[in-house]
Amino acid sequence: MKHSILILIMAAMLGFGGDTLRELVLTPTPKMHCESCENRIKQNMRFEKGVKKIVTDLERQQVTITYDPKKNTVEGLREGMKRIGYETTVVSDSQLKPAGKPSNKK
Repeated sequence: MKHSILILIMAAMLGFGGDTLRELVLTPTPKMHCESCENRIKQNMRFEKGVKKIVTDLERQQVTITYDPKKNTVEGLREGMKRIGYETTVVSDSQLKPAGKPSNKK
């Protein structure tokens, strides 16, 4: 029992756990034309596993999805978009800094 607690404490201190999220930016085809297009994407993609946040940008024609990489993948999210009628191109997929972690940038 003491061993298990010690391992959990050490893992938390080293940053292991579900804190790490990724941010995927996609360009949909066909293009989003209106607020209805944005809402369709947001309403459907929120049910994909691991999705934490969805931001759409009509002007840039981009969909930004914050997700848990332990629960979904880039291909899984692209398949989710395909199911609602959008082919996608990946603009970027990057790891976000865990909350509460100090930045090394000055």
